Amino acid sequence: MSLPIIGKKVFVEVPSTTANLGPGFDCLGAALDLKNLFTIQRVEGNGERFELIMESTEGNHLRGGPENLFYRAAQRVWNAAEVEPFALEARVSLAVPPARGLGSSATAIVAGLVGANALINNPLSKEKLLELAIDIEGHPDNVVPSLIGGLCFTAKAASERWRIVRCEWDSSIKAVVAIPSLRLSTSEARRVMPKNVPISDAVMNMGSLTLLLNGLKTGKEDLISEGMHDKLHEPYRWKLIKGGLAVKDAAMRSGALGCAISGAGPSVLALCKEDLGKRISQAMVKAWESEGVASRAPLLSLQTEGSRWYPGKIVGSST
Repeated sequence: MSLPIIGKKVFVEVPSTTANLGPGFDCLGAALDLKNLFTIQRVEGNGERFELIMESTEGNHLRGGPENLFYRAAQRVWNAAEVEPFALEARVSLAVPPARGLGSSATAIVAGLVGANALINNPLSKEKLLELAIDIEGHPDNVVPSLIGGLCFTAKAASERWRIVRCEWDSSIKAVVAIPSLRLSTSEARRVMPKNVPISDAVMNMGSLTLLLNGLKTGKEDLISEGMHDKLHEPYRWKLIKGGLAVKDAAMRSGALGCAISGAGPSVLALCKEDLGKRISQAMVKAWESEGVASRAPLLSLQTEGSRWYPGKIVGSST
């Protein structure tokens, strides 16, 4: 397979994601209509050159180079397609801030996979890209909905194969995501969790997950409210989020159907009907403000398309 010419460019849009959704620890995730845009171009140089240009102050700490997560994902595509690695430049317009529990690292992985595949005319199937994404990330709950969109339940079957189930989400249900100025790494959030949990906690989570999935499918508010409870990770992680429980309380008092840590945090997600979104958003921002933490809380819908790519002009071409 021939390499793309120098200057070939593609654009890749990747949605943010919220993982766990309360009881769905490490297996449930949803894509939201907040996205990062990557402009990816082959440039001169060898397979060790990767230039990263962040068009947002949020990502100023991120660096290029061969060890960058985006570029490591691209290398996995080329290895699978038996293509010689080549130099890349990526410009990133960032709407999904890093270390906030909204799948920022998943967007980098997915963009690297989709963009690298598109530059060499898409020899790898979406199924193969999903396999690579899960292998790179280590768990599926962010990368799967980031790539294919929607509400996704992903589990490893007895055959040791990952199985993905697209679940239904009633369009009347929206998500207010309160995004603080705080940062929290996934590794730090995982360190506070116990290695074992009581059977009663595991059973409660299975029951809650069943109720939540049925509530999201039907739009039944009581099922969502009963289902948005977790015993596996949230009891240990709330203490890492300054003012987090106050934000949750403010959301619930303002009419949220349920409230949970988004991914590993520190963002906090509230499910609600659209007409209450503005009130819940304002209450969550105000609660964090009272704790000395700046935040924003957009009202978001489920994003169902997943990642998308578009061809760009060849640099130097008039066409």
